[in-house]
Amino acid sequence: MTSAPVLPPDPTTAPPALPRDPETSGTLALADAAGEALLQLRASTPLVQCLTNEVTTNLVANALLAVGASPAMAAVPGEAEELAGVAGALLVNLGTPGPDQRACVEPTVAVAVGARTPWVLDPVAVGVLSVRTRLAARLLTERPAVVRGNASEVRALAGAASAGRGVDARDGVDAARAAAAGLAARYGTVVAVSGPVDLVTDGTHEVRLAVGHRFLTLVTGAGCALGGVVAAFSAVAEPLVAAVGASTLLGLAAERAAEHAAGPASFQVALVDHLHAVTSDDLAARVLAGATVDVVGVPA
Repeated sequence: MTSAPVLPPDPTTAPPALPRDPETSGTLALADAAGEALLQLRASTPLVQCLTNEVTTNLVANALLAVGASPAMAAVPGEAEELAGVAGALLVNLGTPGPDQRACVEPTVAVAVGARTPWVLDPVAVGVLSVRTRLAARLLTERPAVVRGNASEVRALAGAASAGRGVDARDGVDAARAAAAGLAARYGTVVAVSGPVDLVTDGTHEVRLAVGHRFLTLVTGAGCALGGVVAAFSAVAEPLVAAVGASTLLGLAAERAAEHAAGPASFQVALVDHLHAVTSDDLAARVLAGATVDVVGVPA
């Protein structure tokens, strides 16, 4: 926490658009940008302030350390806001919104917005549980850089009836496609929908990511860790690149970890190891192999 803060991308300056050839140059540009983002992340060690699920704090912090960021897990009113003003990025995960976290969230997001600190919303179990659903609806108006959730959570954020069961999705990724694009367009955000094939959209570009391993669904906190890694990437890259780079990095690390794991417990340990071991060239190559990019209109 003694490293200098990393200045976030300037939201008033439009990032360069991806090339409009979805099958070749668009994917190549995205792969190169993701690899470069990982290099910048590890060179700058951005401070990532996390208001996150207390059940998964340890895995989130270790994942951030493994990819090259510096985690701060402060959820104390007053301190949380101070950190948001100097951090490279902020993660807001609604997994266990106890009294202290609820008291922190909105003031901390307000400070982050004022300081132009990019922030990531992980709407855990939104649509199923009422307190966090109302909180998430208010937070959306502060325009997070990235919203990362499963299909049921994303559909619920867009106002659809939830088919989730706690943190588990009952909807497929394609069922959330219109909701994700609509949220992205309405709030000027990027929406990342996790599933067997991830979907990432800014309302114009739609990226499919075929990467990951089923063991990710058997480890408590894998999605929370992904939210933290998205935040770390957001400190050094524009939101679409951040979401794609983080999702691919976690998925690639999972694929490699599963090769040697006896089951979910050893997989979790190996996952952190491989998050640390993946290189920028590895990441760029996996984006190129696993991503498809389309340029689409916002679904009606």
